[in-house]
Amino acid sequence: MRSGKFFDDRPIARRGPSRQPKTRILIVCEGRVTEPLYFKAFKQQARNQRVHLTVAKETGVPLTVVQVAVKLRREAEVKAKQQRDVNHLWDEVWGVFDVDDHPNLQQAVSLALSEGISLAISNPSFELWALLHFQDQRAHVTPQQVRTLLRVHLPDYNKELGFAAIGPGYLDAVRRAEALDREASSHGVPGRNPTTGVYMLTEAILTKA
Repeated sequence: MRSGKFFDDRPIARRGPSRQPKTRILIVCEGRVTEPLYFKAFKQQARNQRVHLTVAKETGVPLTVVQVAVKLRREAEVKAKQQRDVNHLWDEVWGVFDVDDHPNLQQAVSLALSEGISLAISNPSFELWALLHFQDQRAHVTPQQVRTLLRVHLPDYNKELGFAAIGPGYLDAVRRAEALDREASSHGVPGRNPTTGVYMLTEAILTKA
């Protein structure tokens, strides 16, 4: 069952009560503006203060995002051991980046898999996730085409997402993103254009708050 009603001046409704301890989630982003602003707003709406964000210094390189994620997780493990405090550990570590013709993409994915880093990859770009709040997008698109389509719904869009404006379409975005994943997998090309794994991260933020 999906989370309840969204963005009507109330925080995002979470799923039913859970007796599991709250999960610490670390998000390492590629972009310096769009993604951090979005996830900061999302975690506030979800009332999940155990979500932390950082931006890889060398932006635009997925491999760097994963390397930073691995480094921060290992540092947390050392600190937890030194201080004998498991609260320093990250329960989940996520890397967020676009496909967008980046080099070493497969190397980044392989490293994440081997190191237990979860990935929220958007193909071609993070803006696809925002677009799915408003409409289906089944055909192949370029990053520029995604931005053009998004501006039909958000005329003033310029990297900063109007979070209140896209929020009401959240459940539709999850449904559409899941459908794109299923279709891509059924054709034997998971992660193809267009797909986005951002919904898996947002759902983790919601369910583990």
